[in-house]
Amino acid sequence: MKKFKRIRKLKDYRIHREGTEILLVSFLILALVSFLLWFYLPKLFVLNTVICSALFVTYLLMVNFFRSPKRIFLGDVENVVVAPADGKVVVIEKVYEPDHFKDERMQVSIFMSPMNVHANWYPVDGVIKRVEHQKGKFHKAWLPKASTENERSLVVIEMEDGREILVRQIAGAMARRIVTYAAVGEECFIDQHMGFIKFGSRVDLYLPLDFDLKVEMNQKTVGNETVIATFK
Repeated sequence: MKKFKRIRKLKDYRIHREGTEILLVSFLILALVSFLLWFYLPKLFVLNTVICSALFVTYLLMVNFFRSPKRIFLGDVENVVVAPADGKVVVIEKVYEPDHFKDERMQVSIFMSPMNVHANWYPVDGVIKRVEHQKGKFHKAWLPKASTENERSLVVIEMEDGREILVRQIAGAMARRIVTYAAVGEECFIDQHMGFIKFGSRVDLYLPLDFDLKVEMNQKTVGNETVIATFK
């Protein structure tokens, strides 16, 4: 496999592009509702204040959800797997991976709460070998069956040394929209966005067994910063 030329092209997203349209439409609705309330019901001061305040707080939560901080991984990128998402490690176990490898792999899963950044990064440098969207249910994302039964996307990345990493974006009870930017045949790099999960929920990594794990259960992760594992 050819030597990958590392590229660090970053867009300084203050708000992720996946949230631009939603936030714009939501702001216009908020402004219209507030105008109508104060224009037609000016005497209902307390009620109008409560409604407008609630709408404003809801809008701020949406802005917070779609935030996308600029991050650059400062460590050595060879033989390293970097966290693809903000959140908490909820699964570390050896499992049989049935969709692609059809053998035993180490699964490391990161659960994203509604307060986490929901942009997803590529965990390794490599070439995209497979991309697939799989329809499914919407169980709570921290449940074990979410990995195999929920709506999900699958991305397989081949590293320079020939190892393959599988990344699975999983929808949850709230998340109903998975966005994946990966395309088969393209090179991908740590620091680049792999996708976005709107209003949820979880990312699974399936790693070869010859690795040194660098995280533990319930540890908080920072996308594109926390090292998940290194290879021998």
